Parts: sequence; C-alpha cells; structure tokens
Amino acid sequence: MQRALHLMEAVASHPNGAPAKQLAREARLPLATTYHLLRTLAHEGYATRLSDGVWVLGDRVQSLHGQSKTQQLLARVRPTLIALRDELGVASYFGMHEDDEIRIVDIADGPRTPRVDLWVGFDEAAHATAIGKCMLRQLDQDSQRDYLARHPLVDLTPHTITDPQALMRALADPNGLSLDHEEYAIGTSCAAVPVTDATGSVVGALAISCRSSKLPKIEASVHRMQATAARIQRTLTLTT
Repeated sequence: MQRALHLMEAVASHPNGAPAKQLAREARLPLATTYHLLRTLAHEGYATRLSDGVWVLGDRVQSLHGQSKTQQLLARVRPTLIALRDELGVASYFGMHEDDEIRIVDIADGPRTPRVDLWVGFDEAAHATAIGKCMLRQLDQDSQRDYLARHPLVDLTPHTITDPQALMRALADPNGLSLDHEEYAIGTSCAAVPVTDATGSVVGALAISCRSSKLPKIEASVHRMQATAARIQRTLTLTT
C-alpha cells in the first residue's frame, strides 16, 4: 500500500504524464514492481496509460478529490450548524444551489430537535420550504421561471403555494428572511437566510425547522441566524 501511494504521488507530480521508468526512479521502486503497481492502479481507475506511453492519474482520483472537498466542507460547516441548533433549540440545515438544483449539504438535529420528515426531497419541494425559497429568490426572474418549469409546484399541505404567479410574488418580497408556514409539513415551520461568498454573491442558505408555535421566537432571533450565516461564509472562503 505504501509503495502504491508513493507511486501515485510521483504520477501526480507530472501534469503531462511520465513514463514508467521515470516514475520508478522517483518512487525508488524496482521497474518490475512499478509496472505491476501501475497495472493494478489502472485496473482500479487510479492511473491511466496514454497512447504515448506516459502515465497520468485516473478518473477515480478526481472523484475522490471531489468527495474529499465535500468532506472538508462538512467538517467545517457541521460545528457551526450544531452550535446554532444548541443555541436556538432547533434543527439546522445548510443548502447550496449546485448544477441548477437545490441540494441539502448537511443537517444538525438531535432527539430534542428532530429534523423535518423528508418525505419529499428538498430538491423537489423548493417552493414549499424556507431554504428552497431563500435560494430561489436570489435568482433572476428568468432563472426562477426556468426552475419552476422543471419542478411542478406539488401540493404538499393545505398551506403549500401551488400557483406559480403567487410564488413569484412571494419570492419578490425584499424581506431578508424566507419562511415556510407549514407549507412542507403540518405542524412544522421553517426560516432561512442567505449565505454569501466573500464577494457578496449568494451561494446557499442556512435554515432552521421548528414547531410552528416557536416560529415567532425564531423570527425575533434572525440576527443569530445571520451571524451563523456569516461564519459559514468564512468557512466557505477557507474551503475553496
């Protein structure tokens, strides 16, 4: 295992690739061992031999790199979400707009602060959730219409907004706090604030869910959510 890792480091140090003999010298491995390890790495997708005989990293390494960045993001964001959960006594969520879809990146909940029952995926229920509406309202109107054209406004509760024009009007409200009044699940309400990057561009949203009776208290504590969103913004700056 150690020899294979040293060999991968040697391959990674050559953006344009390197032949096996050079890699063997740099990894301080016998040439026969190098060929054996390269064939094994190629079989598993970690290395690729190009037509001119040089070796480069395989596609699977890029996949691992993407997963690693996600794990780094989670490692930085989760303590912040947990702190908000414990401070306000609510489940907390962080979501991002990725590949034209709204995704939940992480959730911090607990026995006393259960998450909302995700019986319909957040990516398919943006119109009925605070976190979804928070991210939708950051898009221009053409992008909003495009998203809503691809995602029907499913009727989830008697309070769900299912009329596109009514939703567009709600998204145009300049209030910085997005709310869900039992629109996704009866008995549960949510609030969300935008999360920006260092340039001020919105990249995601921070949200909480709670019993509907507790929502007024949460609205009065919006400054705490905004402070948490600012901490996440600094985290994103460090991760990217």
